[in-house]
Amino acid sequence: MTYAAATGRRLIAVVLLATAGLSLTACHDGGGGGGRLGAPTRAAPAPRPPAPRPPSPGAHLACAPEMLGFHARGLRHLARRMLLTVTNASDRTCDFAAQRYPLLRLDAEQRTTVPVIGPSDPVSVITLAPGRTAYATLVTSGPGAQGRGEKISQFGVALAPHTAPCQVGLDSGPPVRVDPHSATVTYWQSRREAALNW
Repeated sequence: MTYAAATGRRLIAVVLLATAGLSLTACHDGGGGGGRLGAPTRAAPAPRPPAPRPPSPGAHLACAPEMLGFHARGLRHLARRMLLTVTNASDRTCDFAAQRYPLLRLDAEQRTTVPVIGPSDPVSVITLAPGRTAYATLVTSGPGAQGRGEKISQFGVALAPHTAPCQVGLDSGPPVRVDPHSATVTYWQSRREAALNW
């Protein structure tokens, strides 16, 4: 064997060993603990993610606008009443624990939301399983304000303070006359009949 051939073989062997060393190092997760060159190593098993903690009893997500479908309509058989419904269109259960009544703005100039009817507060927080519906009644004006205000065909609904309201349009029928200065709204209710009591 010539000197040049022997030198070439040694050079190839050195390159192959160096390449093997690089491939072994690349298999590690950056912890700096690669095995010695030439000693076969096994990749450490990936650590298992921590088991999720079970949710607290009764804990749910806060209902968010993107999870819900809103509907509103005037009630011909009840003077000065509009029914607002909200249905959970997601696959997760949510609740209204953080904000227990809808925050309504009836026109663009209204600086504060419609006040809530205190005695309408239900005993428990309203929870919406997927496909379930909650209800709230908007009393469109106070007893002495009937006939005042403007007719609206849509209004703003927010589910938390300091958030942009969703615009909800009336499902059917003519626009409804509301007085933003004397209108009131109930807390969310689990039953339609409970909302219409106010």
